[in-house]
Amino acid sequence: MRRSSSFTPISTGFTLLEVMLVLLLMGLAAGYVTFNAFGASQSDLLKNQAKRLQVIVDMASDYAVLNQQQLGLRIEQDKNEYYFVFLNEDEDEWQRIEGEKMYSSYTLPSPFTLSLNLDDLPWDNEDQLFDRELFDEELSVSQDGVEIGNEEDKKLPPPQILILSSGEVTPFTLSFNYEGTQGDTPAYFSLQNQDMPPLSLEGPMERPL
Repeated sequence: MRRSSSFTPISTGFTLLEVMLVLLLMGLAAGYVTFNAFGASQSDLLKNQAKRLQVIVDMASDYAVLNQQQLGLRIEQDKNEYYFVFLNEDEDEWQRIEGEKMYSSYTLPSPFTLSLNLDDLPWDNEDQLFDRELFDEELSVSQDGVEIGNEEDKKLPPPQILILSSGEVTPFTLSFNYEGTQGDTPAYFSLQNQDMPPLSLEGPMERPL
């Protein structure tokens, strides 16, 4: 006589302790995400923006040396934007660096702003900077041959900061600013260079330099 086989499934449910452990881990994970997303102060976020450019300028200096290329950093204060360019030796004009995302145009997130200072800074490498007719005393490109036409045909404005093939970077002070909101404290960071990288980063400060 054939016996009817029976199969008793093994319980696959969770015990109360296991459920509580999972909930605890989920709570810790959610707290970690919340802290990273909302716990950082505006001052910390502003510092990260300054450190980003600090690292990229140092990398651009190495890039200029390895490729024997003259580079430049253009600051658009009205747009809170910056981007890197290189000097086309054949055409004596500045062009954007293609194929390198880190050197492309970057805009600071609101509510942060940029302010550039080139005044009252030493120019130890003046002879090296102005041994070409490309630059005048204000670091502007000669206007000879500049064409007025379509937007695509216009030459880029000259960079205010030069990154030379020797690795030198012309002196500058760039302030990263957070003016604060109601009940929030303003913060300022200063990115500076006098001659050779690495750049120095100071802050937070109560007011920009």
